[in-house]
Amino acid sequence: MAELLFPLLRIVRLRMETDGEGVTSLIAGAGCPLSCKWCLNAPILQQPPTPVSAWELFERVKIDDLYFRATGGGVTFGGGESLLHAPFLKVFREVCGDVWRIYAETSLHVSRALVETAAEVTDGFIIDIKDMNPDIYRRYTGGDARLVRDNLCYLLDTVGAARLRVRVPLIPSFNTQTDCNESERLLRQMGVTRIERFSYIRRES
Repeated sequence: MAELLFPLLRIVRLRMETDGEGVTSLIAGAGCPLSCKWCLNAPILQQPPTPVSAWELFERVKIDDLYFRATGGGVTFGGGESLLHAPFLKVFREVCGDVWRIYAETSLHVSRALVETAAEVTDGFIIDIKDMNPDIYRRYTGGDARLVRDNLCYLLDTVGAARLRVRVPLIPSFNTQTDCNESERLLRQMGVTRIERFSYIRRES
């Protein structure tokens, strides 16, 4: 079997309480199933990736091992869509062991099989839900909100609400505060307890 490689775009070190507990390194990878109108990571995703093995990635991030251990932190896989690389996350867990925490930033717009694989090896999910309204979601992302909702229900049932952090953004020209309030209401009704509200800032070109 060929060795799994991760399409590395960049590593951002020493992030504090931003992408998980404690000090983390954000590992950005290529690939995304959505076509968001204002992709916040578009400049990064347009860069050529560097394929790395789990051991090679471990060697790059272990420089901050002391910070990870001291603060209960670790690494956060983002992108792009981190769960496209769920099998790699499983291999990386085998390499780094259980001392570091592993988080995944995700839209959950992936197959259930990938979510199941990631749930086995990650300590937490940071979920960019966009909007719970299917029409708003499709207009902004081109994707299917039902897939996201179904995967979120699965995670609530299997890993529990405490391991999920769900982000609800106000997206100018696509949703309103009322829409965000409704998304939050629906999420709490589903059992989500950790919700982050914020606003996208559109920078004119």
